[in-house]
Amino acid sequence: MQTFNLEGEFIPMIQLLKALNWVEHGGMAQRMVDEGLVKYNGEVDYRKRLKVRKGDVVEFDGMKVQII
Repeated sequence: MQTFNLEGEFIPMIQLLKALNWVEHGGMAQRMVDEGLVKYNGEVDYRKRLKVRKGDVVEFDGMKVQII
């Protein structure tokens, strides 16, 4: 599992997917969330503007990241 160092209070899910280079652009990130391919703390979450915070775990396409 990789880690992502959060520099503020939160990061929107779509921005996180882009920052990790898990997707090529925002439109692709939105599609992945819409299709239920992203897990947030072990559960599929369809909210594109979900505020990901420290301590959260996000999973996508066999990859997993812990927010620190």
